[in-house]
Amino acid sequence: MVEEVFVDSMRRIALTALAASALAAAPALGAGPATTTTPTPTPPAKPAYIQLSNETTFSRWAYTNLTLKVRKGPSSGARALAKLHFNTEDGPPEVYLALQEYTNNSDVDWVQIRIPGRPNGRIGWVPREGLGEFHLIHTQLVVNRRTLRATLYKNGKKTFKAPVGVGKASTPTPAGHFWIREKLKGFGPVYGPLAFGTADYSNKLTDWPGGGVVGVHGTNEPNLVPGRPSHGCIRMHNKDILHLARLMSVGTPLLIL
Repeated sequence: MVEEVFVDSMRRIALTALAASALAAAPALGAGPATTTTPTPTPPAKPAYIQLSNETTFSRWAYTNLTLKVRKGPSSGARALAKLHFNTEDGPPEVYLALQEYTNNSDVDWVQIRIPGRPNGRIGWVPREGLGEFHLIHTQLVVNRRTLRATLYKNGKKTFKAPVGVGKASTPTPAGHFWIREKLKGFGPVYGPLAFGTADYSNKLTDWPGGGVVGVHGTNEPNLVPGRPSHGCIRMHNKDILHLARLMSVGTPLLIL
């Protein structure tokens, strides 16, 4: 009798457990068929322009990494304007002033740069890999041809000012936005103890060796500064160019008014 009661109890327990399992597996009353949630795809990143230089209080420059073509727009299909090169006409590494970077979440980012050479003022785009690492500086040199003064700013504040000699009427110093590309010595007494090569090119030949480039340099004729004695270059008293060299590095934006 006891065995029958035990067996009957075990049977009820088993049936109760089986019913509970079936109920748990069944869909809720009134519920529709099971659905699978598909993740919402992430939209592609919007094209973005990142400012690299304002050419007054902060600027970035870079050396050449690859001799790629400089194009009119940030695309490999845009018209070629020039080509990156490793060295200036005088031999030192070429310096490119970077204005902004463009990205659209593709494999290639682009950098907008100022292009040295004639005609002055050209701007173009190169793949980011064409340039080396960016160097950040906070200086700007302003040369005023009317007042015959050069002024160096750091973080927007004046740190240096000196008289200059600029191009005569027949061979003027071209105005515009440029930058300092190189620092040189050993040109001889005509150029003083030191000279800076710029990205400004004269419309005619300057007194720079090889012609063309507008330089910022010392002089062996200090009595002509301030004035308009040159073929396009910017002359300073020797003590002033040496002082400027201690405050200003290559890559510094140059504004000629």
